[in-house]
Amino acid sequence: QVQLVESGGGLVQAGGSLRLSCAASGSISSFNVVWYRQAPGKQRELVALITSGGGTNYPDSVKGRFTISRDNAKNTVYLQMNSLKPEDTAVYYCNARPLSGSYWGQGTQVTVSS
Repeated sequence: QVQLVESGGGLVQAGGSLRLSCAASGSISSFNVVWYRQAPGKQRELVALITSGGGTNYPDSVKGRFTISRDNAKNTVYLQMNSLKPEDTAVYYCNARPLSGSYWGQGTQVTVSS
């Protein structure tokens, strides 16, 4: 069993930056890891994925602004968010995917003011 803890959220002005962290209680080096977000009244949206091999993928809505990375020595995955927009406001969740099952963190709130 792996526990995930997200941190780094907060209130930032439009155009600003935040770095989210997803710290795992154990090794997740063999897992693909995904960052999702969910705004009030909206469906959950994938914002970044990193494979166990370090490959990344982003939707067009964040491409060029968000960067996902991982530090396997620290059992941590990061989401660097630049040029933030008010529409990026949401709760951001980390999801780690072993071959079987899925682990979720509790989420961290990101609020971008205009």
